[in-house]
Amino acid sequence: MVHPEEFDRYVSNYDMDKGYLDWQRLFRITKSQAYFVTRAKDNLAFVRVYSHPVDRSTGLICDQHFRLKNFYAAKDYPKHLRRIKYHGKELDKTFVFLTNHFEAKAIEIALLYKYRWQIELFFKWIKQHLKIKVFWVAVCAYILVATLREKLKISPTMNEILQILSVSAFDKPL
Repeated sequence: MVHPEEFDRYVSNYDMDKGYLDWQRLFRITKSQAYFVTRAKDNLAFVRVYSHPVDRSTGLICDQHFRLKNFYAAKDYPKHLRRIKYHGKELDKTFVFLTNHFEAKAIEIALLYKYRWQIELFFKWIKQHLKIKVFWVAVCAYILVATLREKLKISPTMNEILQILSVSAFDKPL
């Protein structure tokens, strides 16, 4: 299980939903020596290269190394990836995660995405229940970053962290 004090291993980590599945963008993240975790789309065409054993009692179904099968996808992301299939008991739902992080335990990858989803739900709640303007979003973002910085004992200053976060990994280059 991933504990907050261990999150420094994942500081350069992008956790995103499958709506952001862009192989060129993901390969840029890999080339920048950062990690990503995303969900696979249902129509993912891949060739399994290797399967790791998993402890099914944790909800893990499989942990595989694979390469992309589609010509254009493989051209945009020419390296191997990791595919982790996980069944969440709370929702009784199966998820398929993709990552370029080969050293982390499979259950840690699943939990990272789960924690990312909790943040998503928090912002959804804010949008539904609060009449907010840009200022309040900035305040919420600042509070979240400050809390994470304190709990995770991250060394960069708040200003440095906020500057890094202001550069969007989702912007396409000009």
